[in-house]
Amino acid sequence: MKNDAFISIRNVNKYFGSFQAIDNVNMDIGEGEFFSLLGASGCGKTTLLRMLAGFESTSDGEILIDGQPSADVPPHHRPVNMVFQSYAIFPHLNVADNIAYGLRKHKLSKPQKQEMVDEMLELIKLPGYGKRKANELSGGQRQRIALARALILKPKVLLLDEPLGALDKQLREQMQLELRALQRQVGITFVFVTHDQEEALTLSDRIAVMSGGKVLQVDTPEGLYEAPKTREVASFIGNMNFFQGTVRRNGSSEAAIETQGLGSIPISLEKVTKPDGAPVQVALRPEKFELLEEEPTGGHFVSAKMDKTAYLGERSHYYVTLDGKSEPVAVSSTNQFVARDDDRWKEGEPVWLSWSPEAVVVLDAD
Repeated sequence: MKNDAFISIRNVNKYFGSFQAIDNVNMDIGEGEFFSLLGASGCGKTTLLRMLAGFESTSDGEILIDGQPSADVPPHHRPVNMVFQSYAIFPHLNVADNIAYGLRKHKLSKPQKQEMVDEMLELIKLPGYGKRKANELSGGQRQRIALARALILKPKVLLLDEPLGALDKQLREQMQLELRALQRQVGITFVFVTHDQEEALTLSDRIAVMSGGKVLQVDTPEGLYEAPKTREVASFIGNMNFFQGTVRRNGSSEAAIETQGLGSIPISLEKVTKPDGAPVQVALRPEKFELLEEEPTGGHFVSAKMDKTAYLGERSHYYVTLDGKSEPVAVSSTNQFVARDDDRWKEGEPVWLSWSPEAVVVLDAD
């Protein structure tokens, strides 16, 4: 991935009547980057994608693509192409004609078009499929054909509006890996819209989490997961346990957070900038906890009681109750050495929770 800003979105707003769909969005997308717009339905991610494509205009602000303002550039003159969730494969055309559809206005000879189509079929790993009818294709093959039809025009940016949404889980996961490999091979900028957090984490170099038309945080997958900036981002990316707390500073070099449920947690001064007595939230991922049958001899731990358990194949989820906290705390672990009928964790039995202070995320209070 290159570091140069290839797409610049500056103070962009979008109104539909009195409804504000996009609220003062500012961000850069790098050349050759796989960049995802992630959020729940109605958050504004597809509207922003359509503005990049030129299907919607901005109400305020500007969008630059490859350094050029795009406000007066119609969709067919922008250096972008788009792949839709529906794929829009033409049923009356075979695979080769579907892929070559965008070349019809270009002055190319038949051998030139055929060569380009063959290159695309090789790229999407469907050589020899040119004469197949559209209705003979599987869902995954149709998705690849839609990608090839977009890429044959050699756009500088490929826009993808939930293109894997219609696939079943197993095929979707397979196509995620293939799509990522394809993007690395062609080396162009991909802007990908999804509501699926795992999909965004799997595919992306960076992710913009959106809600209510705003961009809440732009970061790498690791940054979003390990260091969310707000409770909303922390809740949307994976599962998270939250604890109310109060900052307690001991001089200029030490600090702790007194929490409801986990007691006093020593914390790095890099993680807490609030003054002594300030309210904060402490957040911990379920997998950051270790569930123990016996009281540990060191480290940071609290006693708890087992509530519910859920066996999910490769992982198990446990819910425990803590004194001082009304909601159960979620704990997860892999089942590498655990059988489904493992009866160590019985409802109502005392257990111990252990964790590392380095795993703690400190957030602003509600």
